[in-house]
Amino acid sequence: MSLIQSWRWFGPNDPVTLSDIRQAGATAVVSALHHIPHGEIWPIEKIRGRKAVIEAAGLEWLIVESVPVHESIKTKDKNAEHFLENYRTSLRNLAACGLKKVCYNFMPVLDWTRSNLAYPLANGAKALYFDWVDIAVFDLKVLQREGAESFYDPEILAQVDKRQFEMSAERLQELTDIVLMGVPTEKGISLEQLRESIALYATIGKNGLRENWMYFMESIRQVCEEEGIIMTMHPDDPPYAILGLPRIVSNEEDLVFLTEAVPQEFNGICFCTGSLGAGAFNDLPTILDRIGDRVHFVHLRNVKKDRLGNFYEADHLDGDVDMVAVMQRLLSLNKSRKEPIPFRPDHGHQMLDDLKKTSNPGYSAIGRLKGLAELRGLMAALDAL
Repeated sequence: MSLIQSWRWFGPNDPVTLSDIRQAGATAVVSALHHIPHGEIWPIEKIRGRKAVIEAAGLEWLIVESVPVHESIKTKDKNAEHFLENYRTSLRNLAACGLKKVCYNFMPVLDWTRSNLAYPLANGAKALYFDWVDIAVFDLKVLQREGAESFYDPEILAQVDKRQFEMSAERLQELTDIVLMGVPTEKGISLEQLRESIALYATIGKNGLRENWMYFMESIRQVCEEEGIIMTMHPDDPPYAILGLPRIVSNEEDLVFLTEAVPQEFNGICFCTGSLGAGAFNDLPTILDRIGDRVHFVHLRNVKKDRLGNFYEADHLDGDVDMVAVMQRLLSLNKSRKEPIPFRPDHGHQMLDDLKKTSNPGYSAIGRLKGLAELRGLMAALDAL
């Protein structure tokens, strides 16, 4: 029994088609109803419709990624109970359609954060990039967050004025749009909304966010256990406190806390090698040794970091993450499972003909096809040992 090879698909408007996915060699699809606003109920008929389209293409909708957790739940405000009931209803509807593995995250306000969506590589391909100086320019000069200087290394702060001076107005606006974007297929937020959220989360802090996550899990526990649903928490991306916002899934300590705070089987982990790998403090094989029994879904991608913590998304087998050691552990874990562990090649370079096309950042076809091919080869080689 080998790992299941899956592929993220953003739905009918995704430039990458289901036919492309089959040709790439994946057998399963990771998808979501991105057009439904956060917090609203996913109707059964919409879920069945998406599932029918995927199955008609000869693929299986295996993982729901994701059912977004509304900000009211993360902050536990006066509207939290309304959105929790909606979430429970959506989970029941998914289970009624046979979908019982859900990926989600608990990152405040923003989803994954980068500073450049088309960083040029030496070979002519383009990658996603995170640059601390760019983020500091946005934080200090655009957002103008009070006390932001204390969050940055002096070496980064020393470059901010020069970097801002070198930026064109167009590049500064592009940087702003990227940071505020969140998920590319969903609506971003405004600067004022971000400022308000930062102020709110300053009062909540990391411990408060952990408590709100535990409340969320307790609120959905009965539905998950009755329906056999596994929730897989995605790590913070990147694993740092961006713009002063707290993070609760950034390192081994966080992951151990999450698994011990909610020990029930429905509480699982989506192990993302790129998100965790962006932190020099994370030893991914060791983390898998510690919490691997709770991993039910895997995102495989690689990053290359510099000494300041800036990073770009590298080839899947050519970054700072020891992908061979990670795959060895995943294959070992897989042997003990009743159901195989699904993985997907996460992100990928924009390359070849895809350089001429518009695609969701990180989710062009050819770069992910290359990544999946490399990972399939690695998996086959290790399986044969």
